[in-house]
Amino acid sequence: MTRSYVLDSFAIIAFIRHQPGYLRVRALLEQAQLTQCQLYISEINVGEVLYIIERAKGISNAQRFLSTLMEAPVHLISASFERIQAAAHLKAHHPIAYADAFAAALTQEFKATLITGDPEFQSIQHLIRVEWLESG
Repeated sequence: MTRSYVLDSFAIIAFIRHQPGYLRVRALLEQAQLTQCQLYISEINVGEVLYIIERAKGISNAQRFLSTLMEAPVHLISASFERIQAAAHLKAHHPIAYADAFAAALTQEFKATLITGDPEFQSIQHLIRVEWLESG
């Protein structure tokens, strides 16, 4: 059975900036390219990455990231009404950011492992599988 992983914005930013944990994200991207695993990311988390890049480096860099992501072996998952409800439920009961709730809900839906270094997920690690990236 192929392993499934959800990347949150922390993992993507770590990869882009070559911060601690980027080697693990790179390895997962390489494995996904070889169909040895499945990678998912919520469009909500993509939006979070886009605004972070645009703030720091401008819109052209954000657009370049998006073009690169569209060619990467990562499944972009839409925020359907059911997914919005699942994320809202997690947010209502746990102290996590709204965008993080989408990553967590996706992790539950796909019975995947969340790849992150964001300490906010500690409050729900009893609900989802988390692989912690080194935090530097």
